[in-house]
Amino acid sequence: MSELSTRDGHTVAYVHHPGTSPGVLFCAGFNSNMQGDKALFLEQWCLAQGRQFTRFDYFGHGESSGDFSEGTIGRWLDDALRVLDEVTEGKQIVVGSSMGGWIALLLSRQRPDRIAALVGLAAAPDFTRRLATQGLSPAQQAAVRDQGYCEIDNCYDDGEPYRITRQLLEEGEAHCLLDSVIPYKGPVLLIQGQQDPDVPWETALNVAQLLESEQVEVTLIKDAEHRLSRPQDLEVLAAGLQRLLQ
Repeated sequence: MSELSTRDGHTVAYVHHPGTSPGVLFCAGFNSNMQGDKALFLEQWCLAQGRQFTRFDYFGHGESSGDFSEGTIGRWLDDALRVLDEVTEGKQIVVGSSMGGWIALLLSRQRPDRIAALVGLAAAPDFTRRLATQGLSPAQQAAVRDQGYCEIDNCYDDGEPYRITRQLLEEGEAHCLLDSVIPYKGPVLLIQGQQDPDVPWETALNVAQLLESEQVEVTLIKDAEHRLSRPQDLEVLAAGLQRLLQ
């Protein structure tokens, strides 16, 4: 594992393997990290091909420094940009899981010349807006308004509840994408489970419609949920990446 230093004294942890291009850059999800099943699967897949691969942790996630509750979409986008600019070489296929799919789309807007293709795994653009308007109970909304944060259950690993801050929700508005055309023109693969309780499967179709690219493939997996990390889901991911590389 290596680290990048940020301007405000924090560190961004990453793992990078050199190899052929285009490389694969993995962007994890909200409150996830670079040690997850999808990141490690992609790492082994790329190593077997001699392909460049990079995974990293956002501010307040995993091995990176910082307090998770102080993070924002803009802060995490900056981390991804720093890794793209300072660690990776040449063009990258950016694979984004959940919130990482939002980050990947934002990367394509900031660095279109560095992105060979995008892969969204249950991509969740604008999730902060959906959370603020539909995902929080009236009591949670009141807590955000009155004390600046609320707690929501962590339904995936029985860990500590997530702290959702007013700053996260308000700052996220500056990065929302689903109100207009998404200008990326390269190849895009969106993989989405239709049993996903967190991201409605129609989101993938909406993103596909908004992308300027004419090379957009949407793969719906009828029995899959949000994580898309079952062996059969990872096989779909590998097959999709292979098509993008042809």
